[in-house]
Formats: sequence, C-alpha cells, structure tokens
Amino acid sequence: MEAMSRIDRLAKNLLLVCASLLVSACAWFGEEEEDEFASLSTEEQFYQQALDQLTSRNYLRAIATYEALESRFPFGRFAEQAQIEIVYAYFSSGDREAARAAAERFIRLHPDSENIDYAHYMLGLSSFEDNSSLIDRLIPIDHTKRDPGRTKESFSDFAQLLALYPDSPYSADARARMIYLRNNLAAHEIHVANYYLERRAYIAAQRRAQHVVENFQGTPAVSDAVAIMVECYLRLGLNDLADTSLALLRENYPDHPSLDGNGEFLIRTEISDPSLLYTVSFGLLGDNRSDPPLAPTSRPPLSGSEQIINSQNPQEDVREPGRSLLSIITFGIFD
Repeated sequence: MEAMSRIDRLAKNLLLVCASLLVSACAWFGEEEEDEFASLSTEEQFYQQALDQLTSRNYLRAIATYEALESRFPFGRFAEQAQIEIVYAYFSSGDREAARAAAERFIRLHPDSENIDYAHYMLGLSSFEDNSSLIDRLIPIDHTKRDPGRTKESFSDFAQLLALYPDSPYSADARARMIYLRNNLAAHEIHVANYYLERRAYIAAQRRAQHVVENFQGTPAVSDAVAIMVECYLRLGLNDLADTSLALLRENYPDHPSLDGNGEFLIRTEISDPSLLYTVSFGLLGDNRSDPPLAPTSRPPLSGSEQIINSQNPQEDVREPGRSLLSIITFGIFD
C-alpha cells in the first residue's frame, strides 16, 4: 500500500509539472503575440503590418494580424479589406477549409462589395483539386478515382460565379477550370462503369456509360463510354443495340483502342473476378481473372409471368401417402 501511495504521489507531481509547463508555454506565446502588437496602435498600422506579412509570404503571421485587426476594429475602414485578404492568406497557408469558410462569410456580410466576385472565385478555388502539388508530382494520384464531392462543389461554385458575374476578370480562369472539372467528372463515371463491368453488373455499367454519353458530350470519356455500352450489350445478348452503339463508335471514334484495324470490336476476354483466396492473400495467391460468356448461354424455359399464370391453374392434387403415428414418433425408424 505504501508503494502504491508513492506511485500516486509521483504521478500527481508529474501531472502538475506538465500542467505548469503547458501554462508557461501558452503564456509565453501570448506574451510574444502581445509584444508583436504592442507597437501597433491604429487600424492602419495593423492593416499595413498584415499586408507586409502577406506580401512576404508569412501567411500564419498575416492571419493572426488580420484576426487581431478585426477583433479590435470590427467596424473600421480596413475591416472589409482584411476579411477578403484573409481568405487568400488561409488558402496560401494550405488551410482550404478555413479559406472556404472565410469566403462564405465575406459573401454573407458584404453582398454588394466590389470584391464579391473574387470571393466567389476563391470559394470555387478552395475546393479545386488538381495534380500540381508536390505530393502528386512525387506519387501520382488519379483524382478521378476518388470521391467526386469536392469536384462537384468546385464546379458549382465556378458556375455560380459565371452566372452572376460573367464579366468578372476571374471568369476566364473559372471557365477553364470548369472544363477540367467536367472532364474529371466524366472520367470518374467511366471508372465506376468499369468497376461494374468487371463485376458482371452489366446493366449498372451500361447505365453509367449512357449517363456519360448523355450528359458529358465533348469530354474525352465519351468514346470510352460508347465502347462500354457496346460490350455491355454484347454480354447481355442485346445484339441490335450493340450494333447501333458500335456504328456510333466507328463513325465518331475510329481510332479507339477497342476497335481493330478493320473496325471490329475487341471485346475483353478476361474480367476481374477475385476469388476468396486472392482477396484474403492481397493478390499473392489465387486467381483474379475469368472468361465470362458474351451472353447467357441458356434461358429459363418459362418467363416469370408464365410461371405465375401456370401456378394459378388447377393441377392434379398429388399427395404422399399418410404416415402412421408410430412413424412420426420414431422419426421414420418404425413404420
């Protein structure tokens, strides 16, 4: 018991030391921040220092100064400008969510500002993703395979900018980014269609591909969508629809990889079909390929409606001969 009490006292002392160090660190940082702003007395001085920090790319310091300016002079003549510039500071520091929140706040507080179009532009830019970051250059990541939520969000924000302020100086860049985003959305649909196709969900794959053809005309993914439709129709045995889609593919995309030199369609001979052993061994064992038929090789003799109709027709009542009580009690051992 005495040893346990010593351990408890030691733990309490250690916690007190850690708490005191944490309080001292917070006080030190607070004093440092206060010392930084001690020489600033007017709103213009706060704004000028924040602008200098922003220009020198010291974004975290600039954010702190902008926040201090707004808290001390919430209705000053530099408050609105500080609120729009802090959006850029958040964005440049890599905090996209904070930049988006600051842009939404500016739009809500200053709907008639001359910088309102810039706020809408930064709103879309905060959700915009491309392959220009350092991580993407070192480890290439296909953003079209990821969840398209942010892509749709950015596209919608840029579309709103073009609808409200078509003559904005940011409209041209927003329009170019929308083309990029639209191509990515179409490519994402193709990835989903291929996912269904590899799992033999041919109807789901065909619907995804048809959605691309109907809603993403002009994107590079349309040719792949038509090719997927041809393959799905062939595997479903819908040869007339397959011929129509194939004629469309030949006419508009004669150089597509799914067509050979004679314009014949090259259907895949292998489709991903991972076995249980392949899945649990992370691809080290087992097989991941199969060769499915192009269409069902046999069909049920009766359709569903015919089966329902036949089930309603009176049929001969055929019953098993009755069982004796002894057979029932002895589970059929004795009859």
